[in-house]
Amino acid sequence: MEAAAGGKRAYSIIVPTYNERLNVAIIVYLIFKHLPDVNFEIIIVDDGSPDGTQDIVKQLQQVYGEDRILLRARPRKLGLGTAYLHGLKHASGEFVVIMDADLSHHPKYLPSFIRKQKETGADVVTGTRYVKNGGVHGWNLMRKLTSRGANVLAQTLLQPGASDLTGSFRLYKRDVLEDLISSCVSKGYVFQMEMIVRATRKGYHIEEVPITFVDRVFGISKLGGSEIVEYLKGLVYLLLTT
Repeated sequence: MEAAAGGKRAYSIIVPTYNERLNVAIIVYLIFKHLPDVNFEIIIVDDGSPDGTQDIVKQLQQVYGEDRILLRARPRKLGLGTAYLHGLKHASGEFVVIMDADLSHHPKYLPSFIRKQKETGADVVTGTRYVKNGGVHGWNLMRKLTSRGANVLAQTLLQPGASDLTGSFRLYKRDVLEDLISSCVSKGYVFQMEMIVRATRKGYHIEEVPITFVDRVFGISKLGGSEIVEYLKGLVYLLLTT
């Protein structure tokens, strides 16, 4: 797939990474497999992974080309929102996809995101676990109950206009993503929730695509008790400020 005039791509896929050496090659392969006729670039924003993630990405650049795989590293972990901003600085796409590198977001859903946006003209297309044909695989009962309870609580208090607030598998119009990131103050686990709530408050058109979230295949989950506390703090903040 050749780039458009001026080297621009239609879609920029931003993938933040930290210690994803075992996953990054698989996610890149699957993106190329499921988007054979789409004009896209993948922007890897790595936060100084000590496990050699960047070395793997450099090898991938040799296979797919440095124009398709862009490594935009940072010296250390600096937060998810700033990772997206960093990726946006180097993105040429009119549309931006954000997704995790740990294989919890399967690239097989990307064609559905693109198709939904084209059909509806949506500003944001978000993957959801909480509608028909959506779900979660690999979580124990306690984590499922925690996630569902957190989502129901947020739905009740915030009326966000989307069924899955904390999911981070989304497609945005570029200018919409820039606007939302500049409006958000939250970090970590709460960031995605604030993004979708503010999108609703600003009147952006949001559409949903059912996905099955799969718990990470390789590596250690980064969700813990501190993230749950931050979630509750963020919920109160959004309730008071949006």
